[in-house]
Amino acid sequence: MEHLEIKLIEKENIFTILPLLRELNTNTSEIILKKRLLEMTTQHYKCIGVYLKEELVGISGLWFLTRHYSGKTVEPDHVVIGKNNRNKGLGKKLFEWIHNYAQSIGYEASELNTYIENEKSHRFYENEGYKKLGYHYLKKF
Repeated sequence: MEHLEIKLIEKENIFTILPLLRELNTNTSEIILKKRLLEMTTQHYKCIGVYLKEELVGISGLWFLTRHYSGKTVEPDHVVIGKNNRNKGLGKKLFEWIHNYAQSIGYEASELNTYIENEKSHRFYENEGYKKLGYHYLKKF
């Protein structure tokens, strides 16, 4: 794809992801999202941007961790391709980049969560080789 670039988003530019993040998360205030993003950048987290002609059109957070059942694992999180750029192969390119990057720094697996109602994402992830292992539960305090 012409003028496509996928790269890490620097910590000082993390708020550039907010418009795309809002497509996925409409219920959390922008103030809270900003606070959480800043805190995330102090943990084992990086964010990747998909740029078309230097415009940010897709994002994925990446969490880096080690799990007893899968080893060194990268977890794509809040994966969004902007609504005007979907179905153009950008998601596939993004995941190729993620998998290559993770392998290049010694990671051996990738796992992720997706919303139950987002069936289109289920098909996408399964086409990318992900297997359903179980359910993800959340309890807020």
